Amino acid sequence: MKSKDQGKKVVALAGGVGGAKLADGLAQTLNPERLTVIVNTGDDFEHFNLHISPDLDTVCYTLAGKANPITGWGLAGESWNMLEGLGILGGPTWFRLGDRDLATHLERTRRLRQGQTLSQVTRDFCRAWGVTVRVLPMSDQPVRTIVLSAEHDALPFQDYFVRLQCRPRVRGFRFEGIETAQPAPGVLSALHEANCVILCPSNPWVSLDPILAVPGIREALLRRRETDRLPVIAVTPIIRGETIKGPAAKMYTELGIQPSALAVARHYCGLISAFVLDSQDEALQPEIAALGIDTLVEDTIMKTPHDRQRLARKILEFTGILP
Repeated sequence: MKSKDQGKKVVALAGGVGGAKLADGLAQTLNPERLTVIVNTGDDFEHFNLHISPDLDTVCYTLAGKANPITGWGLAGESWNMLEGLGILGGPTWFRLGDRDLATHLERTRRLRQGQTLSQVTRDFCRAWGVTVRVLPMSDQPVRTIVLSAEHDALPFQDYFVRLQCRPRVRGFRFEGIETAQPAPGVLSALHEANCVILCPSNPWVSLDPILAVPGIREALLRRRETDRLPVIAVTPIIRGETIKGPAAKMYTELGIQPSALAVARHYCGLISAFVLDSQDEALQPEIAALGIDTLVEDTIMKTPHDRQRLARKILEFTGILP
């Protein structure tokens, strides 16, 4: 049941499966006109000349109730006939394109080549899929996350993440095109109108940092925090030194940082006003509080739709969005 949320507006920054799950919990808790989800597009890339937006698709499929419940990405009930045929012919099958998922990439690419923006395409897709909350790409201009590794120098993110399965040792990141990128239409106005901003439990390095690096976005958050005391709350993706999904903990280790909820809080220090850590890491609460950051200790693992909504409600109550 969605709450009567008194008109207060929430912006969530999201990327990947963890971000999609919390965004879904927020969508199940708030009236749709109160929520905007800004999604990472740094991992977008071209494959078979198709424009693929993995994080956008994961978030939208999840909000639409179409996501594969086992993997968290891709579509439920997917088939793989195209990929199997491609493999027989000797084509590259490292990036798994399902038959139904392929329709998304084909139509997105067709529209982009006709001159539509990624924002316009995303809006139309959400309408077709029955997604009622507003979903925005971080930018309509291409920004590409590059992983700097010891073994391969500079790797496009999907090569690192999917083709090489996160094996290369990370030594840094670069966001190509970030200097000329602009926030997508609606992004800055959503931040200006927000009563709360939530940094979802997504990888800080490659899911949320690209969003925050788009010129104007971090500045808008800092300005609102300074002038309006805007609550900005981050949710940890690391529990007991490990991630539920993805390479965030491995990245911290290879960058010489002990992976922990405390490390994530330090990553966002100066930007956030509050932090959600898992109950298994409650012992870290005093150190995080010593950074001048308010803390909320909760069970942050979202195995079921009920878990998503429960965590979303706890966060919204903590920030004063819900009574």
